[in-house]
Amino acid sequence: MLEYVLFFFIIVAGTGGELCLSRAMKSIGEIHDFRPWPLLRFIGQAMGLPWLWAGVSLMALGFFSLLAILSFLEVSFVVPVSALSYAAGAFGAKLFLGERISRHRWMGIAVVTIGVTLVWWSRR
Repeated sequence: MLEYVLFFFIIVAGTGGELCLSRAMKSIGEIHDFRPWPLLRFIGQAMGLPWLWAGVSLMALGFFSLLAILSFLEVSFVVPVSALSYAAGAFGAKLFLGERISRHRWMGIAVVTIGVTLVWWSRR
């Protein structure tokens, strides 16, 4: 049961963190000036965004869940199964960020999901 909870946190929290960071950085906009003061101003703006901190927190939860699960499962099983985060990322990007996802990307996500299923079945 613990492995299901940890995989859930790896996939959902890790992907949720990436989506939150994306939302935070898109709200600031693209950086064009890489001189020290404008760069520091940009970093200061980013540090003040709740989406940034939500993203960092969720990604930390996903990372520490990954560390925990690697303490008792094989990396050759954990890494492929955690690739479900690609599918979660695409669904999250579509629902949360309003991104359009092409048919070819959905096909690629389907291939990844089939691969994860094969890896999961290999465990038994």
